[in-house]
Amino acid sequence: MTIGRFYIGQIVLHKRFSYLGVIYDVDPRFMQSEEWYQHMALSYPPKDQPWYHVLVDGMNHATYVSERNLDAVANPQPIYHPLLEDYSSLFAGQRYETLSSIN
Repeated sequence: MTIGRFYIGQIVLHKRFSYLGVIYDVDPRFMQSEEWYQHMALSYPPKDQPWYHVLVDGMNHATYVSERNLDAVANPQPIYHPLLEDYSSLFAGQRYETLSSIN
């Protein structure tokens, strides 16, 4: 199911911070606390658009990113994240397969 421009298993690029990652879940709108938004979402992206849970390539953490801060990757390559195997078993050339939403 696609909620916004991007889908679970898609490799994306963060526009502001230039990191790659793979989407492992999506919220139809902002679902964190107002305190989190004020502290972390410093560009104040819209809350009424999709927000994505992203496993960051080469790191041990995930991020929560608004749709406007992401771009699709034209020629995606596999990423490295220690939790990726919890969500996926296969990189299928353009995306990760068998990623299942946590929501």
